[in-house]
Amino acid sequence: MDDGGHSGDIVALHAAIAACRICRDAPARAGDVLPHEPRPVAILSDRARILIAGQAPGLRVHESGLPFNDASGDRLRNWLDVTREAFYTPEKFAIVPMGFCFPGYDAHGSDLPPRRECAPLWRARVMAAMPQIELVLAIGQYAQGWHLGAARAASMTETVRDWRRHLGRNEGPAVLPLPHPSWRNTGWLKRNPWFEQEVLPELRNRVKTLTA
Repeated sequence: MDDGGHSGDIVALHAAIAACRICRDAPARAGDVLPHEPRPVAILSDRARILIAGQAPGLRVHESGLPFNDASGDRLRNWLDVTREAFYTPEKFAIVPMGFCFPGYDAHGSDLPPRRECAPLWRARVMAAMPQIELVLAIGQYAQGWHLGAARAASMTETVRDWRRHLGRNEGPAVLPLPHPSWRNTGWLKRNPWFEQEVLPELRNRVKTLTA
């Protein structure tokens, strides 16, 4: 990460994350070693007022080192109504997934969940280093679980459906739960038209205000 005038604390934290190899050298479960060389991907910022909290990088992101540099990112940028250039401007967005490295595939060819090691080691430190964050976009159940805690509903659908309550909470930054923008959720979007009708207008309004 080019320091771009960011604080020494942010630059040092990003360097520490980039050097992290815990999933290779000290996995949370014995024998569950990351099957490839770790490549942590995150964009930290001490200026952005919006945090995009995703799940974990996919293979294309792992190869490029740029978060949401794939079809999911294209859909997410459409949801936010921002250009690619604005999306990757650290003064506008911090992008920090729950797991920093591509976790590999399961037996069905789907991405595995975020690694167990990342969030316990890094998440609180990341949030403490970015106290200026006013809005967290919690994408998927893992980000929602950490950022909403007990307020998360039993299903991702119900958590997202309760978005107004989460945005209005009185402690910490507001949290807007979102489904993952993966093509795998295209069916979910068709079954839940209220998301595009109700959530996206509020999302775009907040993004416009906080990135102006």
